[in-house]
Amino acid sequence: MHKFEISNIIYQPNDTVTLIFKDLFGNYPKPKAGQFLTVSFTFGEREVRRSYSFSSSPDVDEPLAITVKRVDNGEISRLLHHQTRIGDIIDVLEPQGLFCYEPQKDIERTVFLFAAGVGITPLYSILKTVLVREDKTKVILVYSNRSMESTVFYEELLDWQKQYPDRLEIVWIFSSSKNLLHARLNREYLLRIVQKHMPEHGNVLFFTCGPVFYMDLVRFTLLGMGIPDSHIRKETFHFPEEEEDDDEKEEEPIDMTPYDIKLRFQGEEYDLTIPYNKTVLDVGLEHKIKLPYSCKSGMCSTCISQCTMGSVRMDYNEVLTDREVENGRCLICVSHPLEEGTVIEVM
Repeated sequence: MHKFEISNIIYQPNDTVTLIFKDLFGNYPKPKAGQFLTVSFTFGEREVRRSYSFSSSPDVDEPLAITVKRVDNGEISRLLHHQTRIGDIIDVLEPQGLFCYEPQKDIERTVFLFAAGVGITPLYSILKTVLVREDKTKVILVYSNRSMESTVFYEELLDWQKQYPDRLEIVWIFSSSKNLLHARLNREYLLRIVQKHMPEHGNVLFFTCGPVFYMDLVRFTLLGMGIPDSHIRKETFHFPEEEEDDDEKEEEPIDMTPYDIKLRFQGEEYDLTIPYNKTVLDVGLEHKIKLPYSCKSGMCSTCISQCTMGSVRMDYNEVLTDREVENGRCLICVSHPLEEGTVIEVM
């Protein structure tokens, strides 16, 4: 665990705030553009963790910062908005996340960034890194909001566009626009944008962050254009239960058997019994094992583990590929063993 001091608080449009940090001990690992920070708060004996993407770029001379949208029922987002002050000290974990960009100085490619609302946060970090670290890469940012006034980083993005007029193009999409054809991103509009900026030859990558329906629109449209799935990357900002429709969800039989497993972590082996209604992470934390975790909902990569014997089922998975799951990778925050004697090694 590391300690950050809040050195500045910048209030942004659309109920969003940027927290700027100072690393008190100067040993925080350098994040990759697009990664997230996990903050940890303790209330009595209860620890609560939340993850927020860095809006700062590791390749720009600027302090570490996260940008957080206030959620009405969000315990930590409301705390960060209304109770934190400049000078406060908070506990944070090391940077995490597979949704990141690793620049290559001499590469020439086109990078498409699709953002909706606060989904701009990790993409803003990636945008800055690409422009600063790569001399030939072009960036096409497609950014959807209600209006110009509600757009986070609007002025900052205009400044970056002025600095790199030949390498950064921004497609602003405002739902308040009177031009209904361009008021929202739809399949036909997306096709026109990509076709206009797609190079005849060269390397192309696509990053998208926003609500699931928005990212699905981007991904499925790109796949329909023949873009390989490996060239399309997404970051999820919501909890999976927000998508569930109880009226449409089919009831599946639940295996209510508790299973004994072996959990291996940092050279130690633990014998645990996992009830059907708890995850491997739940039981591990109950036994005071300091396991890595962040989202607790299968959306980040913090708790990736390897099932070396037996099998598990996951409630939700927004991180691992089908091939990785077939090869035994799992997320212990959403994993339930399906066999007696299952062995899981925490990576």
